[in-house]
Amino acid sequence: MDLTTSQHNHLQNQGVREFKTQEGEKEDEQIVAKIMERRFFPDHIAYKTWEGFHFAGHEIRITEATDCYGAVVWPSALVLCYFLETNSKQCNLVDKNVIEIGAGTGLVSIVASLLGAFVTATDLPELLGNLQYNILQNTKQKCKHQPCVKELSWGIDMEKNFPRSSCHFDYIMAADVVYHHPFLDELLLTFDHLCKNDTVILWAMKFRLEEENRFVDRFQTLFDLEMISNFPSLNIALYKAMRKGRMKARPSKLKV
Repeated sequence: MDLTTSQHNHLQNQGVREFKTQEGEKEDEQIVAKIMERRFFPDHIAYKTWEGFHFAGHEIRITEATDCYGAVVWPSALVLCYFLETNSKQCNLVDKNVIEIGAGTGLVSIVASLLGAFVTATDLPELLGNLQYNILQNTKQKCKHQPCVKELSWGIDMEKNFPRSSCHFDYIMAADVVYHHPFLDELLLTFDHLCKNDTVILWAMKFRLEEENRFVDRFQTLFDLEMISNFPSLNIALYKAMRKGRMKARPSKLKV
């Protein structure tokens, strides 16, 4: 092969790579636009701060508290909600037992409930009032199973509050639970305690600092992890996970 041919092949391969990158970026932008279209804002000033969302055939109004990280809807929650809705046949939540950890404002729990799941929404005690309010406002007389709200401080009194012998969850859901906080060990312990051999974890994560990103490596010491979707423009990845060795028995066809 002469130099001219080699240079031509190199330029051709580079062009293919650039084309694939551009196509990936274009697809990312299109899906992210669809996800963000689900959010709407009030057309007039209200006495309460709220955001609106369209999921599962319903208008969902979420009351927020901007002075608290846990009472704000983050983009990872929208990504997970969009996935649940657009994969409702492959990921059938009807009559499934679901727990959301770090539920915050409750958007993911609300959408899972509207899709037919029996949901336990959990978070820290100081967030339960707003969480309970949002869930009641958006699910009462709309769901097959009325969701419940329960305190869960990661890693604390897990066996007492969620005994392994009686608590079985088909799905564990988490959106943006990994960020700059000192409780990553407790978070991993919580995943470990709640996850049975056939439990599926659906986890949307925004990548921020390297310390938090290393949590993914630690997570994989206990669980098999599969990236379902990746949104570089949001710096968010959506994962499916199961206990080590269990993922092969249930291959995934899920994708946003």
